[in-house]
Amino acid sequence: MTKMTQKEAVFSAVTNVCGTSDEAYNPTPEQRKQVNAILFAGFQAEQIELDKVYDESGLKSYVSGLQSNWLRKDQRLNGGVKYSAKNPGSRAGSTDPQVKAMRALLSTKTDAGEIAEIQEFIDRRLAEIKPAKTVTINVDDLPESLKHLA
Repeated sequence: MTKMTQKEAVFSAVTNVCGTSDEAYNPTPEQRKQVNAILFAGFQAEQIELDKVYDESGLKSYVSGLQSNWLRKDQRLNGGVKYSAKNPGSRAGSTDPQVKAMRALLSTKTDAGEIAEIQEFIDRRLAEIKPAKTVTINVDDLPESLKHLA
């Protein structure tokens, strides 16, 4: 038996509880609880793909976040809107060992001078690892007086 993907499981559970709609789904708190219960049962019965093992409370928390995630990202559930992150780059450095270590060190300090010094190193490291932005400028769209600057 093949397992259902998490995306398909959320879509199926939401449409079973809320019905079908061409607009964005906005389940009530009671409907969200019902969807969470369906997903929780699906994970426990190993009918839905899951790469990590969770205890009961961890799985309940995971299921709630999973539902919120796919309500935002799945165009079948969000009214056909292309998803874009609200704070792109807010997780910058979260996987970099140097940044992790410096942030841990920063959390142990109370002296303003030390905090500023560590923060300066963190900012420098984030600038190093940040991907370069490529900006495309359509010169034809610029006013004549600014075209020489492009």
